Amino acid sequence: MTITQAAAAVALSVALSATVAGASAQAADAPKTEKCYGVALAGKNDCKAGAGTSCAGTSVKDYQGNAWKAVKIGTCTSIKTPHGMGSLTPRG
Repeated sequence: MTITQAAAAVALSVALSATVAGASAQAADAPKTEKCYGVALAGKNDCKAGAGTSCAGTSVKDYQGNAWKAVKIGTCTSIKTPHGMGSLTPRG
């Protein structure tokens, strides 16, 4: 291996390490979330909303009890809707 090749290998290694470290730090800074049922507006849920739906944006009515939205941990049960408070479990 020549000096130029060795220098290039070291530079690549440093660049990859910095990228991985940056991604890890960014993930650690992201707020933790939990599923909160009954708070999403129609078509604004984050994922599966019960039988007959597949994923994000498939809830058919506002505050659908089996549709969830990702919210910051510890805030779900304090979210007030016209149908009551948010729930950590699906509602019928």
